[in-house]
Amino acid sequence: MIKTSTISTENFFKSALKNTKLEETRKSLLGKIAKEIANEYAKNERVNLNFICTHNSRRSQLGQVWSFFAANYFDLNIRAYSGGTEVTAFHRNTVKTLQKVGFTFDLVDFSHQNPKYLISYNGSKKSILGFSKRFDNPANPEPFIAITTCNNADTNCPFIPTASHRFHLPFVDPKASDDTDHKEETYLKTNRQIAGEVFYIFSEIKKLTS
Repeated sequence: MIKTSTISTENFFKSALKNTKLEETRKSLLGKIAKEIANEYAKNERVNLNFICTHNSRRSQLGQVWSFFAANYFDLNIRAYSGGTEVTAFHRNTVKTLQKVGFTFDLVDFSHQNPKYLISYNGSKKSILGFSKRFDNPANPEPFIAITTCNNADTNCPFIPTASHRFHLPFVDPKASDDTDHKEETYLKTNRQIAGEVFYIFSEIKKLTS
């Protein structure tokens, strides 16, 4: 078990939106995503989300993990998954920034190239499996709403036949900071932004489905 946090996951999640500046165009996009998810939810009483980025190592993983937390926090039957156009690994800096805000990573399948983790948090009754995979991996059930989190994935995945809907929600890649003294701060900033925007989306879904 790998856990290094002194921060409450719930407190970080609730404060993330307050500490994230949302322009009106961004807020409008988040609202559209929430509305479509709510529409699907009303019809099927459950929704699968698939966060897609080129390498499935950073932003898409953060989207999946925070959506897993948000679904439990808001008591919504929404399942979160992630994938890439290529397979790499759940990047160690992404793991570390999530550990710092209370997530626990249990190593279930060791691989130097692409380890698999069961991810949970204090008080959670469920966990999710985290590892790098293609967006169409069998671990990602269909149909799903696709949310691309980087411009490369949006460009390289012009058509996803198994997606009921598709949205492009790009985030700044923290990768550039990997070999610098600012990596912890940079990853935490991306972590906070994604947590805040996921909070916004799920809070809107809750309003629309209550």
